[in-house]
Amino acid sequence: MSIWGKLIGGAAGFAIGGPLGMLLGVAAGHLADNVSKRAFRGKSESLERENHQQIFAVSLIALSAKMAKADGRVTSDEIKAFKAIFRVPSKEIPMVANIFDKAKEDTSGFEEYAFQVSRFFKTRPEVLEELLGALMHIAAADGVIHPKERSFLSAVADIFGFDQIVYERIAIQHGLGEKDNPYKILGVKEDDSNQEIKKVYRELVRENHPDHLIAQGVPEELINLANEKLAAINDAYAKIEKERGL
Repeated sequence: MSIWGKLIGGAAGFAIGGPLGMLLGVAAGHLADNVSKRAFRGKSESLERENHQQIFAVSLIALSAKMAKADGRVTSDEIKAFKAIFRVPSKEIPMVANIFDKAKEDTSGFEEYAFQVSRFFKTRPEVLEELLGALMHIAAADGVIHPKERSFLSAVADIFGFDQIVYERIAIQHGLGEKDNPYKILGVKEDDSNQEIKKVYRELVRENHPDHLIAQGVPEELINLANEKLAAINDAYAKIEKERGL
């Protein structure tokens, strides 16, 4: 069953409250930052992972809706990009569209959604990176990123705790910015030592391995996009190795 079918089935299993809880259709009253490991006591590891994946999925829908509201339009290319990266089955499109519309109409600002998901995944920055990267991918789908979309993405990155260097790295890894600069793709400096660059590269490979991301809460439906990012990281390091004769 896809992540969307699980959402329909109400498999979240606990209330997180706040705007995301509203979208999940669960009982309100417990903010995401009050959810602890106790919420998963007695649950299997696989069920905990499903819970995290559902929160990721709904967060992406909600923030996509708020981003669309920021520039006042949703293009067909953006819709296609969302469907492509998340492989939404045709029978579940109405449900996803309903969540999107509710998030877009909700009076809560995008900041509330971003803060809530940031608190939930505060110990898993790689998950937040994937979420921000997916938003960037959708924003760039029509070939033009509206200034208000850029402001939105920058603000979300700030709420997620990413500084400008990390923000630029994520953007370039997802096809925005200086695509041909391998150092920026890895988020390193050209005068960094070989050892420093190799260390960063290994950390990025570990953090972006599909199995690791799925275990941390990234839905399997998004792994194709993660694989593209990992390929860009590997290609960037290969270029640096060739340049430096390593």
